[in-house]
Amino acid sequence: MLRRDRQIRMQIQQLLDACLFAFSFWLAYLLRSSKDVAHFLGRAPEDGSFDDYVWLYLILIPAAPLILEAQGFYNRRLLYSRRTMLWQLFKGCLFMTLSLVVVLFLAKMGLARWVVIWFGGISFILVFVKEEVIRLLVWSRLAPPQIRRRVILVGSKEERLEMRSQLDITSSEEIEILAEISLQDMPVEQFVQLLHEHAVNGVILSGRHSSFEQIEEAVRACELEGVEAWLVADFFRMQISRASFDDFYGWPVLVFRSTPDASWQSVLKQLIDHVGALVLLVILGIPLAIVALLVKFTSPGPILFRQQRSGLNGHPFTIYKFRSMVTNAEQLKAELESMNEMTGPVFKLSRDPRITPIGKLLRKFSIDELPQLFNVLKGEMSLVGPRPLPVDEVKRFNDLAHRRRLSVKPGLTCLWQISGRNNVSDFKDWVRLDLEYIDNWSLWLDLKIICRTVPIVLAGTGAK
Repeated sequence: MLRRDRQIRMQIQQLLDACLFAFSFWLAYLLRSSKDVAHFLGRAPEDGSFDDYVWLYLILIPAAPLILEAQGFYNRRLLYSRRTMLWQLFKGCLFMTLSLVVVLFLAKMGLARWVVIWFGGISFILVFVKEEVIRLLVWSRLAPPQIRRRVILVGSKEERLEMRSQLDITSSEEIEILAEISLQDMPVEQFVQLLHEHAVNGVILSGRHSSFEQIEEAVRACELEGVEAWLVADFFRMQISRASFDDFYGWPVLVFRSTPDASWQSVLKQLIDHVGALVLLVILGIPLAIVALLVKFTSPGPILFRQQRSGLNGHPFTIYKFRSMVTNAEQLKAELESMNEMTGPVFKLSRDPRITPIGKLLRKFSIDELPQLFNVLKGEMSLVGPRPLPVDEVKRFNDLAHRRRLSVKPGLTCLWQISGRNNVSDFKDWVRLDLEYIDNWSLWLDLKIICRTVPIVLAGTGAK
């Protein structure tokens, strides 16, 4: 279905699920407060008032659809696999229950464990029943006709065959194909008559092998009939880019994008970056000051190392690190080029003689990277993203495809950091991990990378 329709349907589902989770919490508390239920359990009824826990709705209501979405719960077809749905729902309810436990612990609030357990079980049952009711409505005659679109496929024989096979895979229960035609073989008058005969509410046109004049006539006919016309914009065969339609100051434009699209997730990512960097700088203020003094008094030179790195789309910015090398490290680099352990334009040496004694410790636990929180706070970097490379190394890229790693903000940590970076000796493998991150980006992926980074840093296995 069209993305607009899918988004509306998903938002309705998310609203319903948030309400069901909120109702489940209230019902679980009500049951535990009942004298009859408490007597059956052999325990005293829950004391206090539910009003003391109403504030939890500020967390439960927005968190429920976000956690379910992270499990892929809303990316299913209209008529889904029950097994897949049950597994995704089970994980979502489990994470919601664990999240409630964490919030109650942090808030130091006592709540009967049966309330928490019943909350997870009741929410699972209610959302499952809702899904089954939707399934029954889709299959019944009570379902609105908008659920199943009646369409005509327009294009060459090869294009129609390709479109039909794709629709059979992804939208067979949502799309009903009533006819298939070619604009080259049918005048517009017959096309209009076909619209009348089949009472269609959508026409899917592929214009790869049709002239723009023919497409324009068909679209105008649909316009007069009040029938939606969907032009398949596959004029160009892109390998990676995803096409989307947008409006540019009143001009309709077709956008080809190979990076994550602007979304609420990207807005939340920026918010987490700034808030997270600020909180970490406040918490680590004293330790950072101690590290600065250690760097200052253990080796001559400045406390911070500054270098021009390539940021978003290659735009240079000044990166900050605690100095872990001697002051003339850049001059000595030319003498060590023959010892480079990384193939490609990047220089990496595990036993680098330029590193100071305190620098070895800073690098082992990635402490030297902490000043980059200021880069995150300035908006030049993100908490998670491809590691920024020096400008001169980026200029030596011998494969232009490697520059796509510059299409997102660089970060403090990334897939390469948590995938055994000490064992990665080929720059192509490094780039492959960065592009894998870009192509599969989600807020959930960022959180998983951050969670995996913490134990690696604490164990000192992230760097040498």
